[in-house]
Amino acid sequence: MIRLYHNPRCSKSREALALLQDAGADVEVIEYLKHPPSAAELDHILTLMQLDPRDLLRTKEEEYETLCLDDITLERDKLIEAMVDNPNLIERPIAVSTDMAVLGRPPEKVLSLLDR
Repeated sequence: MIRLYHNPRCSKSREALALLQDAGADVEVIEYLKHPPSAAELDHILTLMQLDPRDLLRTKEEEYETLCLDDITLERDKLIEAMVDNPNLIERPIAVSTDMAVLGRPPEKVLSLLDR
């Protein structure tokens, strides 16, 4: 099963979902703006992706500036906490399998989870 952190208003997210469904994948869709991941879940996803939280931050969102998230001294847990509290800061779509996670940019990247 692939878990897709999805925003139905985002064209890239819709495209990633369609690609997975067309490929016959079993997809659990999580509308992360309504049901944000916990800090532990987001930390796990980042670990699977081998990324720093900053790599998944949407820097053009208003909260990015108001929360001063460009402060390079902010630690990982504080960045994750900001993302959980303000899920619109999380870049999307994110597809997660048991042992791998990818950012669907471009959307075709989510198909790499099917090759495992």
